[in-house]
Amino acid sequence: MNTALLQIESKLPLAAGDLSHYIQAVRAVPILSKEEEYDLALRLKKQEDMQAAERLILSHLRFVTFIARDYRNYGLAMADLVQEGAIGLIKAVRHFDPERGVRLISYAVYWIRSEIYEFVLRNWRIVKIVTTKAQRKLFFNLHKIKKRLNWFTSEQIDDVAQTLGVKPKDVTDMEIRLVARDQLYDPWSFTEKDDQSRHQPQGYLADLRFEPSIQVEHKETVATRHQALQKALTKLDARAQEIIQRRWLSEDKSTLGELAETYGVSKERIRQIEAATLLKLKKQLVFVAH
Repeated sequence: MNTALLQIESKLPLAAGDLSHYIQAVRAVPILSKEEEYDLALRLKKQEDMQAAERLILSHLRFVTFIARDYRNYGLAMADLVQEGAIGLIKAVRHFDPERGVRLISYAVYWIRSEIYEFVLRNWRIVKIVTTKAQRKLFFNLHKIKKRLNWFTSEQIDDVAQTLGVKPKDVTDMEIRLVARDQLYDPWSFTEKDDQSRHQPQGYLADLRFEPSIQVEHKETVATRHQALQKALTKLDARAQEIIQRRWLSEDKSTLGELAETYGVSKERIRQIEAATLLKLKKQLVFVAH
């Protein structure tokens, strides 16, 4: 049933890509009465009726668009927020039990908001700024409070910390994260309004790939590893050497079947010899590296 429910997502009007048309389409879907909702939910639960599931989802998408509006100020596309909320609605329909006497929308609000929460936290910054449950709560509540207060005084920080049940330092740290912006990895750049260069990482991080000392060190390392490999190969018996050469070191590599035919054994036996030989080589090369 889970797979079938998720397939309904591809039928949602947002697939057309036009948010205004999507909103018009979902508003045109009639709202279900309590009796209709109960009957459809019961058919889904008892009979896994996907048509009933589709009607439940489509009739509640208008609420998804309403809830998604609360998250427009995070700089993310409204269409993406709505799509994530729709996924939350689908999950709510999947777990909904009509026999508990609760309307679907009351139950689904948690799932819708949860999916949108996760989407905002994943995409609001390149660098993840929220990692704990307490930080999640602080992130969303502080964002709303800052819309009203803009900059905090020390007294306001204490009040917010007391209201949210966190330490004042947690409020200050999260405020810094909210104000900060991702720094682009671009070279020095100029604008028409400001002739001062903008110092970006690419402007001061050195590219050491072509540094002579680095190149010499790399060549010596490759040569040392090659010598160590050749020396390790000489310690193998003739059959193991040939298997490794043909399986790993030749341009035209042999298959297990070809080697099995050459030595008159099974492919599994060739695989066992190959695995054991590679383990021996690895131990010898690790010893040389140290």
